[in-house]
Amino acid sequence: MAHKKAQWSTNNGRDSNAKRLWVKVFGEQPVTAGGIILRQKGNKYWPAEGVGQGSDFTLYAEKEGTVKFFEKKRKRFDGRVYKDTYVSVV
Repeated sequence: MAHKKAQWSTNNGRDSNAKRLWVKVFGEQPVTAGGIILRQKGNKYWPAEGVGQGSDFTLYAEKEGTVKFFEKKRKRFDGRVYKDTYVSVV
């Protein structure tokens, strides 16, 4: 049975909160031990020396130092070569 909804009611209002992803500390900036470097979904950036990865792919500093981003080629199991971006703390 068709009917009209009451005045001021709406079908919207179910938007989710923003997740505040991506880089928090950029290259050549100092970071303290345990500080979050970047938040991501999946591995767009990979951890290198002095950087750990949480269960939600968050990269954090394991020691105090300066953040450094760099690219490195990586060969996959099927022979394809990819250029991945790594994050380290020097």
